[in-house]
Amino acid sequence: MDYFEIGKIVNTVGVKGEIRVYPTTDELRRYDRLTEIAVIFDDGTRKTWIIEKVRYHRNLVMLKLAGIDNVEDAHKLRGGTIIIERENAVPLGDDEYYIPDLIGISVATQEGEHLGTLTNVMLTGANDVYVVKQPNGKEILIPAIGKCIIDVDVAGKKMVVALLEGLI
Repeated sequence: MDYFEIGKIVNTVGVKGEIRVYPTTDELRRYDRLTEIAVIFDDGTRKTWIIEKVRYHRNLVMLKLAGIDNVEDAHKLRGGTIIIERENAVPLGDDEYYIPDLIGISVATQEGEHLGTLTNVMLTGANDVYVVKQPNGKEILIPAIGKCIIDVDVAGKKMVVALLEGLI
């Protein structure tokens, strides 16, 4: 994937064209480092805007985009998904992964038992939880903690896990 989702446009702010964004990124202040964003809409269209101003209110981001100067224009962006190019992503630390790189990875136990495919990552606050869909359609929820995640090979699309008692 060559882009990452970092937010959803949920509403407008005031009458001068600002938008309210619900961030879908671990690092809220990452918007300070951006000069432009792209927005994908439900119909598949994509448009890029220069960021004129960034401010924060509680857990939301308020953006003023060049060319969006009134509430009517801002309202047209509502529901859009904000994306950035991969090269603008926040650099990863040790044992950190971009969520899109994990989706679709094959998950197996240390003993070699195939558990299924990682289909989602739930951000819970304490730790992420990996959702693994088994071949029978059932899901296993695996906490993304050192006791459970033994090895992740993003390039090889493989993950090795240790299942804690009661996970299945």
